[in-house]
Amino acid sequence: MPLAWYFCYMYFPDFVEIGVDELLLVAFFVSLIGIVIHYVVNVLPLANLKTNSLEPTRSSEPVSIIICARNEDDNLTEFLPKVLVQDYPEFEVVVVNDCSIDSTENVIDEFAKIFPNLKKVTIKEDDYYKHGKKFAVMVGIKGAKYENLLFTDADCFPANENWLKEMSAGFVNKREIVLGYGAYKKEAGFLNKIIRFDTFLIALNYLSAAIKGKAYMGVGRNLAYKKDLFYKQKGFSKHYHITSGDDDLFINQACTNENTNVAVSHDAITYSLAKTNFSDWKRQKQRHLTTAPHYNSSSKTKITLGYMSQYAFHFLFLSLFLFKTTMLAALVGLVLKICIQMIIFKKASEKLNEKDLWALAFFYEIVLLTVYPIFHISKMFHKPNKWKS
Repeated sequence: MPLAWYFCYMYFPDFVEIGVDELLLVAFFVSLIGIVIHYVVNVLPLANLKTNSLEPTRSSEPVSIIICARNEDDNLTEFLPKVLVQDYPEFEVVVVNDCSIDSTENVIDEFAKIFPNLKKVTIKEDDYYKHGKKFAVMVGIKGAKYENLLFTDADCFPANENWLKEMSAGFVNKREIVLGYGAYKKEAGFLNKIIRFDTFLIALNYLSAAIKGKAYMGVGRNLAYKKDLFYKQKGFSKHYHITSGDDDLFINQACTNENTNVAVSHDAITYSLAKTNFSDWKRQKQRHLTTAPHYNSSSKTKITLGYMSQYAFHFLFLSLFLFKTTMLAALVGLVLKICIQMIIFKKASEKLNEKDLWALAFFYEIVLLTVYPIFHISKMFHKPNKWKS
């Protein structure tokens, strides 16, 4: 006897006449409605956004680009020139050499001979005081000479020379935060598509939320904000004890309904190289997942409801296959869900230059719903103690 039937029989005997299959079918379509509402509310705003519709004028204020680097000589050699050649009137690039033991410092010094707008800030190893990335970010902010700050990572590179121009354009109408899309480079392999789809899904949610005036996070691979805002928020003081969170936790605390903008043109995207094996990706996700429990209540509720509606839908779909009378209805609901998802995701993927992901979005989603419990369970036994992994 199915557990749901036993529960109904013991506590709600009058409902037994309705039939557990019918109750499950009702719950199934309720979860489907919830998912459709989620797509409309949390994905469609980005999909329908017209490029630059939030940017009526262009900003040309000077910008400090801040990059924190720990043992990143190879990445800096390859990617730093792409940052230094941005087509913008006035900007500096501040690279924080955070206790590197490789050739990072030499690489920065060599580029500084060619690019006078490159500034190096060095943090020496301390035997008694161990720090994370947040300290490096604070040192970079202190060393920056301009009010507008743009952040990316040493292993990231901009789409082209217009990246700074596009991100800086978000500082209009008294906006203090600009959220960009930090994508992963498209490469061969199934894992690459899963990692990119995961990143794409996360971006759909936080960018759409920002468009609606309800921002709750950003990613440090492509993020800008005002220096004055950082100091008014007392920096990372509220969550300095947490290893990660220099990006999402700060935005979660600092964003308001009026102060956040988005930059979603293809020129505004940054790219980095995705992990090439599952173990490395799992460690990366474990580190990222440590920050979500520290979001404000409304943000945590929204994220939780989004995931739970997906799990409920698929669980109920499988449960309905236990009853021959509901199999057809379950298939109809599944097809309807896939069609709606494909229509909305197609528009959104074009917006973020991820056109190869929408067609198999349902399949990629199943994979993520399978591996995410693994990440969450393993996170309980893994406490990241360093910012670079």
